[in-house]
Amino acid sequence: MTLKEKKLEKMNDKNNLIVYCEYDEGRIADVSLELLTKGRQLATRLGCRLEALVLGDKLDGIEQELFPYGVDVVYKVQDERLFPYTSLPHSSVVTTLFKEIEPQVCLMGATTIGRDLGPRVSSCLHSGLTADCTSLQIGDHTDAAKGKEYKDLLYQIRPAFGGNIVATIVNPECRPQMATVREGVMKKEIFDANYKGEVINLDPDKYIDPASLVVKIIDREIEQSKVNIKNAHIIVAGGYGVGSKENFDMLFELADVLGGEVGASRAAVDAGFTDHDRQIGQTGVTVRPKLYIACGISGQIQHIAGMNESSIIISINTDPDAPINAIADYVITGAVEDVVPRLIKHYKKNSK
Repeated sequence: MTLKEKKLEKMNDKNNLIVYCEYDEGRIADVSLELLTKGRQLATRLGCRLEALVLGDKLDGIEQELFPYGVDVVYKVQDERLFPYTSLPHSSVVTTLFKEIEPQVCLMGATTIGRDLGPRVSSCLHSGLTADCTSLQIGDHTDAAKGKEYKDLLYQIRPAFGGNIVATIVNPECRPQMATVREGVMKKEIFDANYKGEVINLDPDKYIDPASLVVKIIDREIEQSKVNIKNAHIIVAGGYGVGSKENFDMLFELADVLGGEVGASRAAVDAGFTDHDRQIGQTGVTVRPKLYIACGISGQIQHIAGMNESSIIISINTDPDAPINAIADYVITGAVEDVVPRLIKHYKKNSK
């Protein structure tokens, strides 16, 4: 037996890590590919296989999109009754499959689908589920009360208690250890363009409970967001410190001059300064622009979780001790209504 065969045999002895991949309109959701990237790292750390589960219709060749992310096994359940997503058939398939393969870790996107499917599967399997994680790691845990040590648990890390602390949550006993992660939190990176894994086509009739098909979607309409801050290279973001909806117009003008997009903190959205589509942070969108200009944003942990991987961060704030200044590359101490018009004038002058 070769070294590679011994390694694969060892990996097969352990329960594996699986990612539920959302599939719609002929493509895999970005959040699923991001989770496969992170899943590959975690599976390597655990010494187990990375697996992917795809449910839907017209799945021919979909594995070719997944293998480059280091996927060892792709489970496919192809049936027209599984598209579009409905709660009962999908949860029936996932629950039944998980009872068979007993994965040690399951990752899902914290999307509309993931937030519906995850709790259903977790409840049926009596496992734990941590929602909206901002980081995932592998580590050990000691239960002092039981005097028991656990090896290689999934650290499910997320802000808690209103964002006042960052909690590390573990699930020592129940399996699978389940976590959902919002789009943009993890990076999407190809592991190996030539990576090849195994495809397992599952018989849908063995996994779909007929009773779960009582609801059928006749038609659906999806309104696409008109705002695309997730992929913007430059973001001008405003917080409650901007002061008013009228003052937010300055941010739109600055973003227009720079060729960027406008974002906002939750406080600014709650105050009615701008739309929820522009909210950045734990309950909004996660972004990684090349330049992030934070205007009147104090820097609560929920907001920082959504933008702290920006390449360059500029903070404009009247408070020199604002928390966001601690992660900013450049800090401008001053009122937004004084600083931003000067920036607009400067950039307009130098862009000619």
